[in-house]
Amino acid sequence: MTMVLAERVRKHFGKLDVLKGVDLRVDKGQVMCLLGPSGSGKSTFLRCVNHLEKIDGGRLSVDGELVGYAQAGRGRLRELKEREIARQRRDIGMVFQRFNLFPHMTALENIVEAPIRVRGQDRAHTVRQGMDLLARVGLQDKARAYPAHLSGGQQQRVAIARALAMRPKLMLFDEPTSALDPELVGDVLDVMRGLARDGMTMIVVTHEIGFAREVADTAVFMDDGVVVESGAPRDILDHPRHPRTRAFLSKVL
Repeated sequence: MTMVLAERVRKHFGKLDVLKGVDLRVDKGQVMCLLGPSGSGKSTFLRCVNHLEKIDGGRLSVDGELVGYAQAGRGRLRELKEREIARQRRDIGMVFQRFNLFPHMTALENIVEAPIRVRGQDRAHTVRQGMDLLARVGLQDKARAYPAHLSGGQQQRVAIARALAMRPKLMLFDEPTSALDPELVGDVLDVMRGLARDGMTMIVVTHEIGFAREVADTAVFMDDGVVVESGAPRDILDHPRHPRTRAFLSKVL
């Protein structure tokens, strides 16, 4: 039942140790929210899950398969070729802080581009699927709109629909509401709540404490490249054990 398993994952940029031996597990159908101050390693860990960043130590697997590497002998790993890594990424959807939509494509075109080009899906079928996804995120009337004519919240919902179009087994969200005006946050969080109800496995880097309390199965507080504590949201948010967690929450709650 394990979807994501991180074992002693380390990552450094030059002399800066960003991840210092992270151990985490996310089961299928679960939602994990990563909390912590800026620079604690949350986003870096998320990018390691789909090999946008190469880990420098430990092991990281998704659905039982090592990410970015293969066993090359006793205790040794070899990095996969780019096309093999691209195959793994097809099953992992990622939504960034910035929406990264193609500005010259409509909302619908942004959604159907990857399934047609990468998975080789039939265009007519994919367009129907794209319209269904737009309806799912409440934007069925924006199919022909270009990103410049959409609000930030609408663009982020299109970005979520685009990720879902690849039928991922895992969704990664890197502070998906941090670039939005406060009044636009709710619509994006509502879409994410719907995904959670539907059983999508999700790892969410967020400062939305209310969302973590409501939706997450596991809340994880990170600081300085390590997991300080993790557990049920009610335990971490209401009864944190570690002084660093208590200090952080006192400033954001």
